[in-house]
Amino acid sequence: MRERVILVGVQLNQDDAHFDQSMEELKALTETASGEVVSVLTQNRDRIHGGTFIGKGKLEELRLLEEELEPDVIIFNRELSPSQNRNLSKVLSARVIDRTQLILDIFAGRARSREGKMQVQLAQLEYMLPRLGGQGIELSRLGGGIGTRGPGETKLETDRRHIRNEIAEVKRQLKQVVKHRAQYRERRRKNRVFQIALVGYTNAGKSTLFNRLSSADSFEEDQLFATLDPMTRKLTLPSLHSILMTDTVGFIQDLPTALIASFRSTLEEVNEADLLLHIVDSSHPNYVQHEKTVQRLFSELKMDQIPQLTVYNKKDLVTEDFVPSPNQESILLSALNEEDLFSLRKKIEQHMIEQMVPYGVVVSSLEGDLIAKLKRDTIVTALEFDANKDVYQIEGHVIDKHPILGQIKLVRQ
Repeated sequence: MRERVILVGVQLNQDDAHFDQSMEELKALTETASGEVVSVLTQNRDRIHGGTFIGKGKLEELRLLEEELEPDVIIFNRELSPSQNRNLSKVLSARVIDRTQLILDIFAGRARSREGKMQVQLAQLEYMLPRLGGQGIELSRLGGGIGTRGPGETKLETDRRHIRNEIAEVKRQLKQVVKHRAQYRERRRKNRVFQIALVGYTNAGKSTLFNRLSSADSFEEDQLFATLDPMTRKLTLPSLHSILMTDTVGFIQDLPTALIASFRSTLEEVNEADLLLHIVDSSHPNYVQHEKTVQRLFSELKMDQIPQLTVYNKKDLVTEDFVPSPNQESILLSALNEEDLFSLRKKIEQHMIEQMVPYGVVVSSLEGDLIAKLKRDTIVTALEFDANKDVYQIEGHVIDKHPILGQIKLVRQ
């Protein structure tokens, strides 16, 4: 059964449109966590109330609304301090959580891999640690529902030392997983495989595009954070050259700091990419803000130096107000249109060629293995057979420092 939820938002020096969109996003997050929004309460303030987040009058209004609607959960649009949460819980009967806790809760429900589960657990434990000041009423209420997934009440009700030990143990295990991931990346680096990463705001259509390009089975749904664990698959380009493509977790405005820190190891996968495909939902009324949020996170994660191609998705739903960003190379497409997907593959191939070195080589027809390797590991742009000399004249592009360059040089000698 869906839990009944009241949303509470404070508007601080924001324009109405931006605030309304942030509250719509909070509603979408709540629905993703299987909650049903029964009411939304908002307040304009110059600054957040230090003790209760909202003013005393608005808190009394919320208490009366709670009596009338009997919600299971009350969710606030910004992060609550431990004291604010305690003070609110003394006045309100329903479970009180904030936007950060809601996002952590969704991540806990979506993590599939061992690494993903550990990263969420670490973020939740670090979030809850300063909120364990005593056996407050808010802890005694934990017993299932939105905001309680993950570590669970037995862990949250133990003392701080136990929580710290738990954090240390999860960090130790994560180090091992990160070490293995780094070894895989090192192997790919040595083999010089071209890699692209799909990144963008949550629900922009990354997983749909990923599945259509690679025939993979990444989880695909019209929900926020449908994909949590990164997935890597092969992508075949028009030249029949294969590269690696990674689908990643979606970004979101004001992504909780604990999550950015915990998922840094996963996002390092993106840092290894040779090209970022920044997927944008071109039909979303707030697509410009989404772009800016992702670009800001790129900068924070030191990913803004990687070449980018902006992919404006959902062109079949685009409005006449849509204008592509003049600062980025872009393509407008629908992930469901085969011709559009072919155009994207061509664009990716062009980007790849720009980062490669050209070569020309004459290969004997007896060198079948080398010819097959050139077709597989390089982009062959010309291949002609000279019957008089029994040789192939091959031209193409290869990734700089690729192992096959050594064989090309030997043949030239």
